[in-house]
Amino acid sequence: MHLQIYAAWREGIVEGRFRGGERMPSTRELSKSMGVSRGTVSQAYEQLLAEGYLQSKRGAGTFVCEELPDELRQVKPSNGIATVAAKPIRLSSYAQRLDRDFQYPPQSPGSINFSRWVPDADEFPLRVWRTLMLRVLRQSTAASLNYARDSQGLDILRAEVAAYLSRSRAVRCTADQIIIVNGSQQALDFCARLLAESGDCVSFENPGYPGTRRIFTACGLVLQPARVDTEGIVIGDLHPQARLVYVTPSHQFPTGVAMSMSRRLQLLEWARTTGTVIVEDDYDSEYRYSGPPLPALQGLGGDVPVVYCGTFSKVMFPSLRIGYVVVPSSLVGPFKRAKWIADRHTPLLEQAALAEFLREGLLERHIRRMRKLYGKRRQVLVDALHKHFAERVQIYGEAAGMHLMARFEDNDLAARAARHKVQLVSASDYYLQAEDRNEYLFGFSSLGERSLREGIKRLAR
Repeated sequence: MHLQIYAAWREGIVEGRFRGGERMPSTRELSKSMGVSRGTVSQAYEQLLAEGYLQSKRGAGTFVCEELPDELRQVKPSNGIATVAAKPIRLSSYAQRLDRDFQYPPQSPGSINFSRWVPDADEFPLRVWRTLMLRVLRQSTAASLNYARDSQGLDILRAEVAAYLSRSRAVRCTADQIIIVNGSQQALDFCARLLAESGDCVSFENPGYPGTRRIFTACGLVLQPARVDTEGIVIGDLHPQARLVYVTPSHQFPTGVAMSMSRRLQLLEWARTTGTVIVEDDYDSEYRYSGPPLPALQGLGGDVPVVYCGTFSKVMFPSLRIGYVVVPSSLVGPFKRAKWIADRHTPLLEQAALAEFLREGLLERHIRRMRKLYGKRRQVLVDALHKHFAERVQIYGEAAGMHLMARFEDNDLAARAARHKVQLVSASDYYLQAEDRNEYLFGFSSLGERSLREGIKRLAR
Protein backbone atom coordinates (compact mmCIF):
# COMPACT_ATOMS: atom_id res chain seq x y z
CA MET A 1 0.00 0.00 0.00
CA HIS A 2 2.76 2.48 0.87
CA LEU A 3 4.44 1.78 -2.50
CA GLN A 4 1.20 2.61 -4.33
CA ILE A 5 0.93 5.90 -2.44
CA TYR A 6 4.57 6.65 -3.19
CA ALA A 7 4.19 5.88 -6.92
CA ALA A 8 1.05 8.03 -7.29
CA TRP A 9 2.67 11.08 -5.67
CA ARG A 10 5.93 10.59 -7.58
CA GLU A 11 4.13 10.43 -10.92
CA GLY A 12 2.10 13.56 -10.12
CA ILE A 13 5.23 15.50 -9.12
CA VAL A 14 7.23 14.45 -12.18
CA GLU A 15 4.35 15.27 -14.56
CA GLY A 16 3.97 18.70 -12.97
CA ARG A 17 0.48 18.23 -11.53
CA PHE A 18 1.95 19.09 -8.14
CA ARG A 19 4.18 22.14 -8.50
CA GLY A 20 7.41 22.93 -6.72
CA GLY A 21 6.81 24.61 -3.36
CA GLU A 22 3.25 23.28 -3.10
CA ARG A 23 2.33 22.17 0.42
CA MET A 24 1.62 18.46 0.95
CA PRO A 25 -1.26 17.31 3.13
CA SER A 26 -0.14 16.13 6.54
CA THR A 27 0.20 12.40 7.14
CA ARG A 28 -2.80 12.61 9.48
CA GLU A 29 -4.98 14.33 6.81
CA LEU A 30 -3.99 11.94 4.05
CA SER A 31 -4.38 8.79 6.13
CA LYS A 32 -7.85 9.87 7.21
CA SER A 33 -8.99 10.72 3.66
CA MET A 34 -7.61 7.44 2.23
CA GLY A 35 -8.75 5.24 5.06
CA VAL A 36 -5.29 3.78 5.73
CA SER A 37 -3.02 3.85 8.74
CA ARG A 38 -0.88 6.91 9.39
CA GLY A 39 2.21 4.69 9.46
CA THR A 40 1.56 3.59 5.85
CA VAL A 41 1.42 7.21 4.68
CA SER A 42 4.51 8.11 6.72
CA GLN A 43 6.44 5.27 5.07
CA ALA A 44 5.52 6.60 1.57
CA TYR A 45 6.48 10.16 2.56
CA GLU A 46 9.85 8.99 3.93
CA GLN A 47 10.72 7.37 0.61
CA LEU A 48 9.71 10.51 -1.33
CA LEU A 49 11.83 12.63 1.02
CA ALA A 50 14.81 10.30 0.65
CA GLU A 51 14.67 10.42 -3.17
CA GLY A 52 14.43 14.23 -3.32
CA TYR A 53 10.81 14.64 -4.38
CA LEU A 54 9.72 16.24 -1.09
CA GLN A 55 11.38 18.47 1.46
CA SER A 56 10.44 19.04 5.08
CA LYS A 57 10.46 22.48 6.68
CA ARG A 58 10.55 22.56 10.47
CA GLY A 59 7.34 23.97 11.89
CA ALA A 60 5.80 24.51 8.45
CA GLY A 61 5.16 21.06 7.00
CA THR A 62 6.17 19.01 3.98
CA PHE A 63 6.46 20.54 0.48
CA VAL A 64 7.17 19.46 -3.09
CA CYS A 65 10.81 20.20 -3.91
CA GLU A 66 11.34 23.41 -5.90
CA GLU A 67 13.98 21.78 -8.12
CA LEU A 68 14.14 18.13 -9.12
CA PRO A 69 17.27 16.40 -10.39
CA ASP A 70 17.25 16.17 -14.20
CA GLU A 71 16.98 12.39 -14.17
CA LEU A 72 13.79 12.64 -12.07
CA ARG A 73 12.09 14.85 -14.66
CA GLN A 74 11.83 11.95 -17.12
CA VAL A 75 8.51 10.18 -16.70
CA LYS A 76 9.05 6.43 -16.72
CA PRO A 77 6.15 4.26 -17.82
CA SER A 78 4.62 2.44 -14.88
CA ASN A 79 4.36 -0.80 -16.88
CA GLY A 80 5.28 -2.26 -20.23
CA ILE A 81 1.83 -1.96 -21.77
CA ALA A 82 1.78 0.36 -24.81
CA THR A 83 -0.93 2.98 -24.66
CA VAL A 84 -3.44 3.21 -27.50
CA ALA A 85 -3.98 6.66 -29.00
CA ALA A 86 -7.41 7.98 -28.08
CA LYS A 87 -9.82 8.87 -30.87
CA PRO A 88 -10.15 12.62 -31.45
CA ILE A 89 -13.14 14.25 -29.80
CA ARG A 90 -15.81 15.20 -32.28
CA LEU A 91 -16.63 18.91 -32.06
CA SER A 92 -19.96 20.53 -32.82
CA SER A 93 -20.32 22.84 -35.80
CA TYR A 94 -20.40 25.74 -33.32
CA ALA A 95 -17.06 24.70 -31.83
CA GLN A 96 -15.53 24.19 -35.27
CA ARG A 97 -16.46 27.76 -36.19
CA LEU A 98 -14.50 28.98 -33.14
CA ASP A 99 -11.30 28.67 -35.11
CA ARG A 100 -9.35 31.66 -33.77
CA ASP A 101 -8.15 32.66 -30.33
CA PHE A 102 -8.20 36.31 -29.38
CA GLN A 103 -5.26 37.88 -27.59
CA TYR A 104 -4.40 41.50 -27.02
CA PRO A 105 -0.99 42.27 -28.50
CA PRO A 106 1.59 42.32 -25.70
CA GLN A 107 3.21 45.60 -24.76
CA SER A 108 6.74 45.68 -26.14
CA PRO A 109 9.36 47.27 -23.85
CA GLY A 110 9.98 50.89 -24.77
CA SER A 111 7.13 50.96 -27.28
CA ILE A 112 4.21 53.37 -27.58
CA ASN A 113 1.06 51.31 -27.89
CA PHE A 114 -1.78 52.74 -30.00
CA SER A 115 -3.39 49.30 -30.29
CA ARG A 116 -5.51 49.57 -27.12
CA TRP A 117 -8.49 51.82 -26.46
CA VAL A 118 -9.36 51.20 -22.85
CA PRO A 119 -10.20 53.53 -19.96
CA ASP A 120 -7.25 55.10 -18.18
CA ALA A 121 -7.27 53.01 -14.99
CA ASP A 122 -5.09 55.53 -13.17
CA GLU A 123 -7.88 58.11 -13.44
CA PHE A 124 -10.65 55.93 -12.04
CA PRO A 125 -11.78 56.88 -8.47
CA LEU A 126 -10.69 53.56 -7.03
CA ARG A 127 -10.91 54.78 -3.43
CA VAL A 128 -14.57 55.69 -3.92
CA TRP A 129 -15.31 52.34 -5.54
CA ARG A 130 -13.54 50.53 -2.70
CA THR A 131 -15.67 52.45 -0.18
CA LEU A 132 -18.87 51.45 -1.98
CA MET A 133 -17.82 47.79 -2.14
CA LEU A 134 -17.02 47.80 1.59
CA ARG A 135 -20.37 49.45 2.33
CA VAL A 136 -22.16 46.76 0.35
CA LEU A 137 -20.22 44.03 2.18
CA ARG A 138 -20.99 45.54 5.59
CA GLN A 139 -24.69 45.74 4.80
CA SER A 140 -24.89 42.26 3.27
CA THR A 141 -26.41 39.28 5.03
CA ALA A 142 -26.19 35.54 4.53
CA ALA A 143 -28.93 35.89 1.91
CA SER A 144 -26.49 37.94 -0.20
CA LEU A 145 -24.40 34.81 -0.63
CA ASN A 146 -27.23 32.83 -2.18
CA TYR A 147 -28.47 32.76 -5.75
CA ALA A 148 -30.27 35.88 -6.96
CA ARG A 149 -34.05 35.90 -6.86
CA ASP A 150 -34.08 35.94 -10.65
CA SER A 151 -31.57 36.21 -13.48
CA GLN A 152 -32.63 39.65 -14.72
CA GLY A 153 -30.48 41.65 -12.30
CA LEU A 154 -30.98 43.54 -9.04
CA ASP A 155 -34.10 45.72 -9.04
CA ILE A 156 -32.19 48.72 -7.66
CA LEU A 157 -29.55 48.53 -10.40
CA ARG A 158 -32.06 48.12 -13.22
CA ALA A 159 -34.01 51.12 -11.95
CA GLU A 160 -30.85 53.26 -11.85
CA VAL A 161 -29.79 52.10 -15.32
CA ALA A 162 -33.22 52.94 -16.74
CA ALA A 163 -33.08 56.44 -15.26
CA TYR A 164 -29.49 56.95 -16.46
CA LEU A 165 -30.26 55.85 -20.03
CA SER A 166 -33.36 58.05 -20.13
CA ARG A 167 -31.51 61.24 -19.25
CA SER A 168 -28.23 60.53 -21.05
CA ARG A 169 -29.29 58.63 -24.18
CA ALA A 170 -33.05 59.31 -24.56
CA VAL A 171 -33.74 55.59 -24.26
CA ARG A 172 -37.41 54.84 -23.59
CA CYS A 173 -37.72 51.88 -21.26
CA THR A 174 -38.73 50.71 -17.82
CA ALA A 175 -36.57 48.75 -15.41
CA ASP A 176 -38.56 45.63 -16.38
CA GLN A 177 -37.14 45.81 -19.93
CA ILE A 178 -33.52 45.69 -18.76
CA ILE A 179 -31.47 42.53 -18.30
CA ILE A 180 -28.12 42.89 -16.55
CA VAL A 181 -25.45 40.85 -18.34
CA ASN A 182 -21.72 40.15 -18.12
CA GLY A 183 -20.62 42.89 -20.49
CA SER A 184 -22.11 43.81 -23.84
CA GLN A 185 -20.41 40.77 -25.38
CA GLN A 186 -22.86 38.50 -23.56
CA ALA A 187 -25.75 40.68 -24.69
CA LEU A 188 -24.65 40.29 -28.32
CA ASP A 189 -24.30 36.54 -27.85
CA PHE A 190 -27.90 36.37 -26.61
CA CYS A 191 -29.06 38.39 -29.62
CA ALA A 192 -27.44 35.91 -32.00
CA ARG A 193 -28.87 32.87 -30.21
CA LEU A 194 -32.38 34.18 -29.54
CA LEU A 195 -33.20 36.26 -32.59
CA ALA A 196 -31.85 34.21 -35.50
CA GLU A 197 -31.22 30.65 -36.66
CA SER A 198 -28.08 29.16 -38.16
CA GLY A 199 -28.04 30.05 -41.86
CA ASP A 200 -30.03 33.27 -41.41
CA CYS A 201 -28.76 36.48 -42.96
CA VAL A 202 -27.51 39.44 -40.92
CA SER A 203 -26.76 42.86 -42.40
CA PHE A 204 -23.44 43.88 -40.87
CA GLU A 205 -21.47 47.12 -40.94
CA ASN A 206 -18.38 46.85 -43.14
CA PRO A 207 -15.92 47.57 -41.59
CA GLY A 208 -17.34 46.48 -38.26
CA TYR A 209 -16.65 45.21 -34.76
CA PRO A 210 -14.82 41.84 -34.90
CA GLY A 211 -16.14 40.71 -31.50
CA THR A 212 -19.72 40.72 -32.80
CA ARG A 213 -18.63 39.24 -36.11
CA ARG A 214 -17.09 36.26 -34.32
CA ILE A 215 -20.21 35.72 -32.22
CA PHE A 216 -22.52 35.81 -35.24
CA THR A 217 -20.25 33.60 -37.34
CA ALA A 218 -19.90 31.05 -34.53
CA CYS A 219 -23.70 30.84 -34.36
CA GLY A 220 -23.81 30.07 -38.08
CA LEU A 221 -25.27 33.40 -39.20
CA VAL A 222 -24.42 34.62 -42.70
CA LEU A 223 -23.04 38.15 -42.62
CA GLN A 224 -23.96 40.43 -45.51
CA PRO A 225 -21.66 43.47 -45.68
CA ALA A 226 -23.17 46.96 -45.69
CA ARG A 227 -20.89 49.89 -46.44
CA VAL A 228 -20.38 52.76 -44.01
CA ASP A 229 -20.20 56.28 -45.42
CA THR A 230 -19.99 59.69 -43.73
CA GLU A 231 -23.57 59.35 -42.45
CA GLY A 232 -23.41 55.79 -41.20
CA ILE A 233 -24.56 52.46 -42.59
CA VAL A 234 -25.74 52.62 -46.22
CA ILE A 235 -29.43 51.69 -46.30
CA GLY A 236 -29.27 50.54 -49.93
CA ASP A 237 -26.78 47.81 -48.92
CA LEU A 238 -29.10 46.21 -46.35
CA HIS A 239 -30.26 42.73 -47.31
CA PRO A 240 -34.08 42.53 -47.68
CA GLN A 241 -34.16 39.06 -46.08
CA ALA A 242 -31.99 39.95 -43.08
CA ARG A 243 -33.24 38.73 -39.70
CA LEU A 244 -30.99 41.24 -37.91
CA VAL A 245 -29.11 44.41 -38.74
CA TYR A 246 -26.17 45.21 -36.48
CA VAL A 247 -25.19 48.88 -36.08
CA THR A 248 -23.03 51.10 -33.87
CA PRO A 249 -24.75 54.42 -34.67
CA SER A 250 -23.34 56.68 -31.94
CA HIS A 251 -19.69 56.06 -32.78
CA GLN A 252 -19.35 53.54 -35.59
CA PHE A 253 -16.69 50.95 -34.92
CA PRO A 254 -14.05 51.36 -36.21
CA THR A 255 -14.50 54.43 -38.46
CA GLY A 256 -15.88 56.69 -35.69
CA VAL A 257 -18.72 58.02 -37.89
CA ALA A 258 -21.88 59.13 -36.08
CA MET A 259 -25.05 58.12 -37.92
CA SER A 260 -26.93 61.23 -39.04
CA MET A 261 -30.49 61.85 -37.89
CA SER A 262 -31.87 61.42 -41.40
CA ARG A 263 -30.02 58.10 -41.80
CA ARG A 264 -31.36 56.92 -38.44
CA LEU A 265 -34.92 57.62 -39.50
CA GLN A 266 -34.32 55.84 -42.82
CA LEU A 267 -32.96 52.79 -41.02
CA LEU A 268 -35.95 52.67 -38.68
CA GLU A 269 -38.39 52.94 -41.58
CA TRP A 270 -36.54 50.19 -43.45
CA ALA A 271 -36.71 47.91 -40.39
CA ARG A 272 -40.40 48.69 -39.94
CA THR A 273 -41.08 47.68 -43.55
CA THR A 274 -38.99 44.49 -43.57
CA GLY A 275 -39.68 43.33 -39.99
CA THR A 276 -35.95 43.17 -39.25
CA VAL A 277 -34.72 43.49 -35.66
CA ILE A 278 -32.11 46.21 -35.12
CA VAL A 279 -29.27 45.39 -32.72
CA GLU A 280 -27.91 48.73 -31.50
CA ASP A 281 -24.48 48.47 -29.88
CA ASP A 282 -23.91 51.70 -27.92
CA TYR A 283 -20.50 50.80 -26.57
CA ASP A 284 -18.93 54.23 -25.81
CA SER A 285 -21.48 56.92 -26.65
CA GLU A 286 -20.70 58.74 -23.39
CA TYR A 287 -17.52 60.12 -24.89
CA ARG A 288 -18.51 62.75 -27.45
CA TYR A 289 -16.34 65.86 -27.55
CA SER A 290 -18.21 68.26 -29.84
CA GLY A 291 -21.90 69.01 -30.27
CA PRO A 292 -24.84 67.46 -28.46
CA PRO A 293 -25.16 63.65 -28.43
CA LEU A 294 -27.66 62.21 -30.88
CA PRO A 295 -30.51 60.22 -29.33
CA ALA A 296 -30.32 56.44 -29.38
CA LEU A 297 -32.14 54.57 -32.14
CA GLN A 298 -34.10 52.79 -29.44
CA GLY A 299 -35.66 56.04 -28.28
CA LEU A 300 -36.64 57.02 -31.83
CA GLY A 301 -37.93 53.62 -32.86
CA GLY A 302 -41.44 53.58 -31.45
CA ASP A 303 -42.91 50.27 -32.65
CA VAL A 304 -39.70 49.17 -34.44
CA PRO A 305 -38.00 46.31 -32.55
CA VAL A 306 -34.63 47.64 -31.37
CA VAL A 307 -32.43 45.69 -28.95
CA TYR A 308 -30.15 48.19 -27.22
CA CYS A 309 -26.83 46.92 -25.78
CA GLY A 310 -24.46 48.85 -23.52
CA THR A 311 -21.69 48.32 -21.00
CA PHE A 312 -20.04 49.93 -18.00
CA SER A 313 -16.68 48.34 -18.83
CA LYS A 314 -15.79 51.13 -21.26
CA VAL A 315 -16.71 54.04 -19.00
CA MET A 316 -15.43 52.60 -15.71
CA PHE A 317 -12.87 49.79 -16.00
CA PRO A 318 -12.66 46.65 -18.20
CA SER A 319 -12.64 44.04 -15.43
CA LEU A 320 -16.08 45.24 -14.31
CA ARG A 321 -17.99 42.78 -16.45
CA ILE A 322 -21.40 44.43 -16.10
CA GLY A 323 -23.43 45.42 -19.12
CA TYR A 324 -27.10 45.68 -19.95
CA VAL A 325 -29.49 44.93 -22.75
CA VAL A 326 -32.78 46.80 -23.22
CA VAL A 327 -35.33 44.69 -25.06
CA PRO A 328 -38.97 45.10 -26.14
CA SER A 329 -41.36 43.76 -23.51
CA SER A 330 -42.14 40.68 -25.61
CA LEU A 331 -38.48 39.61 -25.47
CA VAL A 332 -37.91 39.97 -21.72
CA GLY A 333 -38.87 36.35 -21.00
CA PRO A 334 -36.53 34.71 -23.56
CA PHE A 335 -33.60 36.94 -22.56
CA LYS A 336 -34.14 36.24 -18.84
CA ARG A 337 -34.24 32.51 -19.47
CA ALA A 338 -31.12 32.64 -21.65
CA LYS A 339 -29.30 34.53 -18.90
CA TRP A 340 -30.30 31.94 -16.31
CA ILE A 341 -29.08 29.07 -18.49
CA ALA A 342 -25.80 30.84 -19.28
CA ASP A 343 -24.64 31.71 -15.77
CA ARG A 344 -27.65 32.22 -13.44
CA HIS A 345 -26.90 35.90 -12.78
CA THR A 346 -24.21 38.59 -12.82
CA PRO A 347 -22.27 38.89 -9.49
CA LEU A 348 -24.54 40.54 -6.92
CA LEU A 349 -22.05 42.51 -4.81
CA GLU A 350 -20.72 44.36 -7.87
CA GLN A 351 -24.30 45.02 -9.01
CA ALA A 352 -25.16 46.56 -5.64
CA ALA A 353 -22.02 48.74 -5.61
CA LEU A 354 -22.71 49.91 -9.16
CA ALA A 355 -26.27 50.83 -8.19
CA GLU A 356 -24.84 53.07 -5.45
CA PHE A 357 -22.30 54.53 -7.89
CA LEU A 358 -25.16 55.51 -10.19
CA ARG A 359 -27.55 56.64 -7.46
CA GLU A 360 -25.03 59.08 -5.97
CA GLY A 361 -24.25 60.60 -9.39
CA LEU A 362 -20.66 59.36 -9.27
CA LEU A 363 -20.74 57.76 -12.71
CA GLU A 364 -21.83 60.95 -14.48
CA ARG A 365 -19.28 62.95 -12.51
CA HIS A 366 -16.56 60.50 -13.59
CA ILE A 367 -17.73 60.63 -17.22
CA ARG A 368 -17.65 64.44 -17.28
CA ARG A 369 -14.08 64.43 -15.99
CA MET A 370 -12.91 61.72 -18.39
CA ARG A 371 -14.72 63.32 -21.33
CA LYS A 372 -12.64 66.44 -20.79
CA LEU A 373 -9.41 64.45 -20.43
CA TYR A 374 -10.01 62.15 -23.42
CA GLY A 375 -11.16 65.05 -25.58
CA LYS A 376 -7.89 66.85 -24.91
CA ARG A 377 -5.86 63.73 -25.65
CA ARG A 378 -7.71 63.18 -28.91
CA GLN A 379 -7.00 66.75 -29.98
CA VAL A 380 -3.30 66.31 -29.18
CA LEU A 381 -3.26 63.18 -31.36
CA VAL A 382 -5.07 64.91 -34.24
CA ASP A 383 -2.75 67.92 -34.06
CA ALA A 384 0.32 65.66 -34.09
CA LEU A 385 -0.97 63.72 -37.11
CA HIS A 386 -1.62 66.94 -39.04
CA LYS A 387 1.73 68.40 -38.01
CA HIS A 388 3.82 65.43 -39.12
CA PHE A 389 1.77 64.06 -42.03
CA ALA A 390 -0.17 67.12 -43.28
CA GLU A 391 -2.03 66.17 -46.47
CA ARG A 392 -0.77 62.57 -46.32
CA VAL A 393 -3.28 61.60 -43.61
CA GLN A 394 -7.08 61.52 -43.59
CA ILE A 395 -8.82 61.27 -40.21
CA TYR A 396 -12.24 59.61 -40.19
CA GLY A 397 -15.24 60.08 -37.98
CA GLU A 398 -16.45 62.42 -35.28
CA ALA A 399 -14.66 63.83 -32.25
CA ALA A 400 -15.85 61.01 -30.03
CA GLY A 401 -14.93 57.68 -28.51
CA MET A 402 -11.61 56.32 -27.29
CA HIS A 403 -9.90 55.74 -30.63
CA LEU A 404 -9.75 57.23 -34.10
CA MET A 405 -9.19 55.75 -37.52
CA ALA A 406 -6.87 57.34 -40.09
CA ARG A 407 -5.82 56.62 -43.66
CA PHE A 408 -2.25 57.35 -44.79
CA GLU A 409 -0.70 58.02 -48.18
CA ASP A 410 2.34 56.12 -47.00
CA ASN A 411 3.04 52.49 -47.87
CA ASP A 412 5.96 52.22 -45.44
CA LEU A 413 4.07 53.22 -42.30
CA ALA A 414 3.74 49.72 -40.80
CA ALA A 415 7.42 48.88 -41.34
CA ARG A 416 8.51 52.21 -39.90
CA ALA A 417 6.26 51.70 -36.86
CA ALA A 418 7.90 48.34 -36.19
CA ARG A 419 11.38 49.83 -36.48
CA HIS A 420 10.65 52.71 -34.12
CA LYS A 421 8.67 50.73 -31.49
CA VAL A 422 5.19 52.03 -32.24
CA GLN A 423 2.40 49.45 -31.94
CA LEU A 424 -0.40 49.94 -34.45
CA VAL A 425 -3.54 48.07 -35.47
CA SER A 426 -4.34 47.81 -39.15
CA ALA A 427 -8.01 48.33 -40.03
CA SER A 428 -7.82 45.66 -42.74
CA ASP A 429 -9.00 42.90 -40.38
CA TYR A 430 -12.14 44.88 -39.55
CA TYR A 431 -13.50 44.43 -43.05
CA LEU A 432 -15.46 41.28 -43.88
CA GLN A 433 -13.06 40.81 -46.78
CA ALA A 434 -9.66 41.92 -45.54
CA GLU A 435 -8.46 44.95 -47.49
CA ASP A 436 -5.14 46.73 -47.15
CA ARG A 437 -6.01 50.42 -47.46
CA ASN A 438 -3.25 51.87 -45.30
CA GLU A 439 -5.88 52.51 -42.62
CA TYR A 440 -4.93 52.26 -38.94
CA LEU A 441 -6.62 52.61 -35.57
CA PHE A 442 -5.15 54.81 -32.87
CA GLY A 443 -6.24 54.32 -29.28
CA PHE A 444 -5.61 57.47 -27.25
CA SER A 445 -7.62 57.11 -24.04
CA SER A 446 -4.89 55.44 -21.95
CA LEU A 447 -1.89 57.36 -23.33
CA GLY A 448 -0.54 60.63 -21.96
CA GLU A 449 -0.06 63.67 -24.17
CA ARG A 450 3.72 63.28 -24.29
CA SER A 451 3.39 59.65 -25.43
CA LEU A 452 0.86 60.63 -28.09
CA ARG A 453 3.15 63.28 -29.55
CA GLU A 454 6.22 61.05 -29.35
CA GLY A 455 4.41 58.14 -31.01
CA ILE A 456 3.36 60.17 -34.04
CA LYS A 457 6.82 61.76 -34.23
CA ARG A 458 8.36 58.27 -34.40
CA LEU A 459 5.93 57.27 -37.18
CA ALA A 460 6.99 60.26 -39.26
CA ARG A 461 10.69 59.73 -38.68
